[in-house]
Amino acid sequence: MRYISTRGAWATDPQPFSAILLEGLAPDGGLAVPLAYPRFSTEELAALRGQGYADLAYAVLSRYIGDIDAADLRALVARTYTAATFGSPAITPVVALEPGLALLRVSNGPTLAFKDIALQLLGQLFEYVLAREGRHVNIVGATSGDTGSAAEVAMLGKDRVAVFMLSPRGRMSPFQQAQMYALDAPNIHNLAIDGTFDDCQDIVKAINADAAFKSRHAIGAVNSINWARVAAQVVYYFAGYFGATRGNDVPLDVAVPSGNFGNVLAAYVARAMGLPLRRLIVATNENDVLDEFFRTGRYRPRAGSETHVTSSPSMDISKASNFERYVFDMVGRDATALRALWTTLARDGEFTLAGTPYWANVVASDFHSGRSTHADRVQTIRQVERRYRRVVDPHTADGLKVGMALRDPSVPLLCVETALPAKFAAIIGEALGGVVPERPSAYRDLEARPQHATELPADAERVKAYVAAHAARAPAPAA
Repeated sequence: MRYISTRGAWATDPQPFSAILLEGLAPDGGLAVPLAYPRFSTEELAALRGQGYADLAYAVLSRYIGDIDAADLRALVARTYTAATFGSPAITPVVALEPGLALLRVSNGPTLAFKDIALQLLGQLFEYVLAREGRHVNIVGATSGDTGSAAEVAMLGKDRVAVFMLSPRGRMSPFQQAQMYALDAPNIHNLAIDGTFDDCQDIVKAINADAAFKSRHAIGAVNSINWARVAAQVVYYFAGYFGATRGNDVPLDVAVPSGNFGNVLAAYVARAMGLPLRRLIVATNENDVLDEFFRTGRYRPRAGSETHVTSSPSMDISKASNFERYVFDMVGRDATALRALWTTLARDGEFTLAGTPYWANVVASDFHSGRSTHADRVQTIRQVERRYRRVVDPHTADGLKVGMALRDPSVPLLCVETALPAKFAAIIGEALGGVVPERPSAYRDLEARPQHATELPADAERVKAYVAAHAARAPAPAA
């Protein structure tokens, strides 16, 4: 498998997986995408049902990773997906709430969020490729709450990697913030930015767009723009489908809480690979840019001043980075058309696909969407606890609210649980009359631990200066 950019780079020289693994944006500012989505035949799909998670992950990921020895890749995957790390052999268990309605629990990793599924693997892949090639990398990323801690835990203590994680100061839950800032390691740098998540993400993109700086300091990315993260998430849709159905001829709808669009994009890719997923339901919170697009065809990211601070903070995103990969497919993988749309976006702050020849592709892609508010998620948390005796976090509540509102009773619905409720005690207490969600013993005193973060303005040059001063350097040659 080789990779090209959504904006045309590498079209005549497609890149191998290891090359795009360590990149953020492509040289033209686009995102790496595979030349095609590999498709499992009916017979191959039948053979996957019943496999353990690590074997399933190898079967899917080996279709995208062609330049890592097969035995080495299988070993990397086996080391990643263990019951010790994820709490059960199933890794991402499916829990039935009622006939035709189930949760895909992808939030049982070390930082209690779905980001662990991909980032634990990414840590293994980075370490392998960097050691093989004698290189180092400085990861510059942005987080709205969960990516940061998952990336930092995955890269903790790795001597060829330094992590510079930007987060919006004061806009995460206390648990999310402490999860990151309590880490004290020489290769971990938390940068608390005075702005929104979108400001953080814009700074990361500006750094990646500075080719000289990127090359000089070996800048890489672990944000959802990294294709390996999307590929790793594809796996749990296969696991979820097999766990929620009894045969491969059963259609399944999926509801996904969505911020940066990477999670639901993985479902879209899984469907393109032959998985019988039907409708893909995008759930947003009050920051409803994606809902507006799927209802109207208008893509209109909001300014930072218009981005709401909500009780599902990991979805407080107005510029969904992975959306470009989806639009690339909708315009027939025409890089010229994609660039024209993003030029319009930069000039006008929006573009519209409704009324264009591309809108038929959007309709055919069978995405549906809805919006959830604070009152909705409080009510959903309360109803789910009363009806099913389960406590869900606010992002999962958004997915359940929208998924159940759009539910087709003739087709089973799988809702993705994206985090554990322990990370969001305030809204759980509000919904359940002061109930404090249980947290793992390792996190009992989290907020009381010393915090380590550097406050910076939303200024790419100031962040670049910090990165340059603290960057990891190439390892010294062996004596």
